[in-house]
Amino acid sequence: MTANPILLQKKYTRVIECFAKQQGLSLDEALGLFYRSEVYQLMRDGISDMHCMSDLYLAEELRLEYQRK
Repeated sequence: MTANPILLQKKYTRVIECFAKQQGLSLDEALGLFYRSEVYQLMRDGISDMHCMSDLYLAEELRLEYQRK
């Protein structure tokens, strides 16, 4: 499934904001981490309909991804 590009950009914004708040990061720090993440790549490419997951779920996936690294 392919997401509307405008809606996907809004989703990215919400996930980045949620991740920043959860981790106590600035928006700039969270933005950098997000765009270098596997979560972003999966969302962008429409793999497993990741873009359909909740913002909170995706922020948690980001946290787990960076915890493993």
